[in-house]
Amino acid sequence: MSAAAQPGQTSDPADIILSVNNIEVVYDHVILVLKGVSLIAPRGGIVAILGANGAGKTTTLKAISNLLRAERGDVTKGGIEFNGERVDRLSPSDLVRRGCIQVMEGRHCFGHLSIEENLLTGAFTRRDGQAAIRRDLEMIYGYFPRLRERRHSMAGYTSGGEQQMCAIGRAMMSRPKMILLDEPSMGLAPQIVEQIFEIVKTVNGKEGVSFLLAEQNTNMALKYATYGYIMETGRIVMDGPAQALRENEDVKEFYLGVGGEGRKSFRDVKSYKRRKRWLA
Repeated sequence: MSAAAQPGQTSDPADIILSVNNIEVVYDHVILVLKGVSLIAPRGGIVAILGANGAGKTTTLKAISNLLRAERGDVTKGGIEFNGERVDRLSPSDLVRRGCIQVMEGRHCFGHLSIEENLLTGAFTRRDGQAAIRRDLEMIYGYFPRLRERRHSMAGYTSGGEQQMCAIGRAMMSRPKMILLDEPSMGLAPQIVEQIFEIVKTVNGKEGVSFLLAEQNTNMALKYATYGYIMETGRIVMDGPAQALRENEDVKEFYLGVGGEGRKSFRDVKSYKRRKRWLA
């Protein structure tokens, strides 16, 4: 059964590309990491999972992409549907073939391969011929002109921004319906972060690729996403349209760095943060 549509999200199953329904994730058979997490992503949308480091964002993405077992984790309750099909027991490669791929946190490129060789590895599941792959390679260079300039450079010797572009471009080479993007802003200069998010927005608009991104940079994520979920300690504590979250007083204070009224000192801030209204 699919997760119920959240307010502001579509309720038509045909318009939902990803549905996470009340999942729990356990590591090493004993450590409960996610507790009753449900979310939906509309077809052709950009949805953000927000929260501090350790909130459970990456684990949620790995649960969707079926990468947990490599870390002795497992989805023990609930279910995950992608494009109308139950997928939480598939292998990661089977999920990629169905059109859902994850870009890992930390810009995992093959450092000893060139940028172009890295991009071509993203097409390993495709069976539509070299001509189609070369056309898509040119498409990637159109979105990332910097990668064209560095196409023969070893990826390990390129900048962090170039490696992030390479990782996203490699995912796009699989011809995905959806990309799970984990912490795309991590370790990058603000102008590069803006450039990456602009490319995500363009790819979403022109190619119709859906995005689910996990991000600590709440301000940037809510600028480009249409809907957001806020996680803390393995559960979703708030969700809503991106604009509504940007205007929410709690989100402003705890995630956007906008001060509340009557704040006297840093000690007051710490005391207030311990009793967030949505956790009360």
